[in-house]
Amino acid sequence: QVQLVESGGGLVQAGGSLRLSCAASGNILRTNVMGWYRQAPGNERELVAHIFSSGYRDYADSVKDRFTISRDAAKNTVYLQMNNLKPEDTAVYYCNAEISTTIVRRNTYWGQGTQVTVSS
Repeated sequence: QVQLVESGGGLVQAGGSLRLSCAASGNILRTNVMGWYRQAPGNERELVAHIFSSGYRDYADSVKDRFTISRDAAKNTVYLQMNNLKPEDTAVYYCNAEISTTIVRRNTYWGQGTQVTVSS
């Protein structure tokens, strides 16, 4: 079994910053991709950013130059530094990871979600 545990959400004023963390634990051979999605009320879940084991990173256009994703491979942890937050960033943020538990088995896992609220 693999679990993803998120932390770091909260309430912040526009222009402020927050840092999200997500730690994966359990039967992990390798974390192939780790990332963050978000879902605002009435909207579909969307990709915010993800980072591959190679170090390659990709961001949604709406967060480029404001958010930075990073990872600590030794700790199976991914971080999302969010700067210059805007009210439209308000959403539940979900950690996502593709994890290999054996040489031939890989699955996608989700965290429980953490609320980020940006006031204007």
